[in-house]
Amino acid sequence: MEGPPPQYTAKTLDDYLEHLSKGVFQAGISWRVVDAKWPSISKAFRGFDVERVARMSDRDIDTLVKDERVIRSRPKIAAVVHNAGELLALERAGGFKKHLKSFPDYESLATDLKKRFKFVGDSGVYHFLWTVKHPVPEWREWSRAHGKDWEAKVKASGGKRSPAPRSKSPARAKARPSARAAHASIRP
Repeated sequence: MEGPPPQYTAKTLDDYLEHLSKGVFQAGISWRVVDAKWPSISKAFRGFDVERVARMSDRDIDTLVKDERVIRSRPKIAAVVHNAGELLALERAGGFKKHLKSFPDYESLATDLKKRFKFVGDSGVYHFLWTVKHPVPEWREWSRAHGKDWEAKVKASGGKRSPAPRSKSPARAKARPSARAAHASIRP
């Protein structure tokens, strides 16, 4: 993913679950993998119908773990089911949108979401809130405050990239960006 991810206006609780879940599945793997499998993941999770996902059983989770069309991580699949239940609980307790707006600042909201939702860390919360157009700090400022200042790390290393793996074509190896440089370009 180059540049900032697209933003969406979440109209339903199902929309919020879908955008939250995308970050859950992305944790630790490439966005390309998530994007390639997303249509199958969406279908497997019944279009992210929050009521239906929240009712998924351990047997349903086990079935998805065996399905090659989805990302077959049991903890991530179970996290999506758990997160659907949490979204429903917040909706029933006064509304999820209202809950998002009830915090005085980004950091207190982020802390709350990380406690409530599984497989959602600092980057996942930032990505989720950015994607659903909730106010977030400026990316560079946020990343420095959270120890994720990739640009500073590249500068500190003298602007040197990690050595590329050897290949038969030296020109091709030089053209390949380092993982750090590629990751730095993935920001809202």
